[in-house]
Amino acid sequence: MLPFRLIDRVKFILERQLVKGAGFQLLVVGVFIGLISLIGGLLVVPQGGDFEDPGSAIWWAFLRLTDPGYLGDDVGTWQRFVSTLLTISGYVVFMGTLVAILTRWLIAKMADLERGLTPVTLKNHVVVLGWTSQTLPLLSELLGSSGRVRRFLEKHDAQKLNLVVLSEEASAAQVHELRTEPGIGRRARQIILRSGSAIQPDALHRVACLDAAAVIVPSAAHEAGSLVTSDVETVKALLSIAAQARQYRSPLPYVVAEIQDVRKLPVIERAYPGEVEVFAGDASINSLIVQNIIHPGLSEVYNELLTGSDGNSIYVRGGESIAGLSLAELASERPNVVVLGLLRPVGKGWDVRLIVPSATRIEANDRVIMMAREYSETEPNAKWPSLPPIDRLQPRVAVRSGAGLEKRVLVLGWNRRVPGLVAEFGSYSHQSYSLDLVSVVPAAERSLAISRYVGNQSTVNCHHVEADYMVEGELRRLDPSSYDSVILLSSDRLASGEEADARAMVGYLQLEDILMEKARRPHLILELSDPDNRPLLYEHRSEMLISPMILSHILAQVALRRELRVVLDELFTVGGAEIQFRDPGDYPLPGSVDFHLLERILADEGEIALGVFRQQADAQGRHLHLNPPRREYLDLQPGDRLVVLSLTD
Repeated sequence: MLPFRLIDRVKFILERQLVKGAGFQLLVVGVFIGLISLIGGLLVVPQGGDFEDPGSAIWWAFLRLTDPGYLGDDVGTWQRFVSTLLTISGYVVFMGTLVAILTRWLIAKMADLERGLTPVTLKNHVVVLGWTSQTLPLLSELLGSSGRVRRFLEKHDAQKLNLVVLSEEASAAQVHELRTEPGIGRRARQIILRSGSAIQPDALHRVACLDAAAVIVPSAAHEAGSLVTSDVETVKALLSIAAQARQYRSPLPYVVAEIQDVRKLPVIERAYPGEVEVFAGDASINSLIVQNIIHPGLSEVYNELLTGSDGNSIYVRGGESIAGLSLAELASERPNVVVLGLLRPVGKGWDVRLIVPSATRIEANDRVIMMAREYSETEPNAKWPSLPPIDRLQPRVAVRSGAGLEKRVLVLGWNRRVPGLVAEFGSYSHQSYSLDLVSVVPAAERSLAISRYVGNQSTVNCHHVEADYMVEGELRRLDPSSYDSVILLSSDRLASGEEADARAMVGYLQLEDILMEKARRPHLILELSDPDNRPLLYEHRSEMLISPMILSHILAQVALRRELRVVLDELFTVGGAEIQFRDPGDYPLPGSVDFHLLERILADEGEIALGVFRQQADAQGRHLHLNPPRREYLDLQPGDRLVVLSLTD
C-alpha cells in the first residue's frame, strides 16, 4: 500500500470542509484571511516604525488585505512590498473567493426556490398530481370554465382559483409552456409548480393536499412492461393522503382519480375512504372508439362536447332555484339550451334519467342536465323570449340497425388499451365483430395480454398479424379496403407522444394513398396522443380522437362538478341513452323546418334533437352543428343527418 503524502491529507481535509456548504466555505476563507494577516503583520514587525506591538502590525496587515485604499500610506521599501502582496492577496482571497462563495450560494438558493421545494400555504385550491400530456389541456380547461369555476369558488368560500401542479422536476421550461399555452397565457400566474412525485408523502405535503378543495390525479405514461404502473402510483398517492389526514386529524379532500385498468376500481375505493370519483380513462376512450364504429361521425360530437373547444358542453345545474318547474317549462325559459334530463339522488349516488317525459317536475335535490354553449345560458334571463313548451311522453327504446351482421375491423398498432378495446367490442352483444390486430409486437405477447384481460369467454374473433403497417407492401397485403372500419392507434411504446403520433400520421397518409386506388372506402378512425398535432391533418378524411384532450376535459369538469361523471358514463357506454345519427326521411318533416319544430317532431317519437350533421363541411372543415338557434331554418340537404339522443337496448 502506498503511503499518504502530507499534502494529500491536507487537501482531503480541506475538501471535506468545503463540501459542507457556504458556511464552512466562509469559515475556511476566514481562516486564510487570519493566517495571511498574521504572516503579513509579523513580516513588518522587525521594521519597527509606527507599530507599537505585533497586534498593531497584524491589524495593519488586515486593513491592507481588505481595503486596497490604504496602499499609498505606507513608507519604506519593505513595508510597501509587503503591503502590495497583502493587497493582491486581498483581491484574490477576500474579494474574489468571498464574492464567489456568496454568489454561488445565492444562485443555489434561487435554484432551490425555482425547483418548487417550499410548501404552499394555500387553502381551497386545486391540486394536480403529475405533469403529463394531459396537464396543459387540463389546466386550460380549469381556467376556461368560468361559470363552473364561479360556482366552485362560491361553494368553497374562495375568492380566486389557485392551481398547484406537482411535477417530477419543476423547471423554467414548464413555466414557458404554461405561458405559451393558448388557454392559459397570462393566467399562468395562477398556477404554482412544485417538484416531487405523487408517491412521496413529503411531496403531497408540499402541495398542501389536505387543504385543497379538489385533488386531480391524472394517469401517467410508463414504459411497457414496467412493474410500477400509473395505477400503482395512484393507489400509493391516495394511501399517502389518507395517512396524512389520519396523522393530522384533518378531513379528507375530494379526489378525482384516473385509472388505466377499470378492474382496479375496488382497490381505489378501499385505498381512499374519502369522497372520490374514479374515472377509467382507458375504458372511456375504448368506449368512444367503439361507439364511433357503430355511429360513424360521432367523433365530432366528442370533440365538441368533451374537449373544451368552441361550441357546446354538458352542464349540470342544481334544482334549488328551479324546483317545481317541469322540464318543458324550464326548456321554454332557456331558449338557448337543450334539456337532456335529470339526476335524482339515490343513497350516496345518482339515478341518471335522460329523455324523461317533459311533464316531470324538478325537485330541490335534483340536478338538471343541459347542453349549452355557455354556462350563462343555463341561467334565467328575462331578455330571452320564451319558447312554446314541447310535450314529450315516455321515451321509446330504439331498435338498432344492422344488428347481427358481423363487422370486420382492422386495428393498426398496439398499446395497453387494446385488451380493453376487445372487451368493449364484446360488450355489444347485439353485434358480432371480427378484429384483425396488426402490430410488430409478437402475436403471442398480444394474445396473452388479451386473454388475461377478457379471459376465455370473449365473443370477439381476434386474428393477430405480425406486420409493420409503416411498410407499404405489408399494408397493401392486408387489403384495408375490404374492412368495414380501420382504427389507427397511437403507440405507448415510444419515447414521447410526438413520436407516436408521427408514426400514426405517416401510417394514415400511406393508408390514404392505398385507398385512393380502391372503389370501396372503409370508415377510418385515427387516435392521437398529442393535442398539438391536431392541425397537421386539417383536411383529413378520417375521424380523429385526441385522447389527452378528452380525458383532461372530463377530469377538469368532474373536479368542478362531481355529478357529471355519471352523466358521461350513461351517454357514452353501451345501453341506455345514446347519441345517434338518423336519416331525416325517417321522420314526418315538412319541406322547411327550423330547429324548434324539429325538437317538437322528435319529441313525439320520444327522442331529443341535438343538431344536424352536414354532408358537406363548412369553411372550418366541420360537419356538426349542435344546438342551432331555435328559429333558424335548417335547410336540410341530401346526405345530411339528424343528431338525436334516444334510448337503446
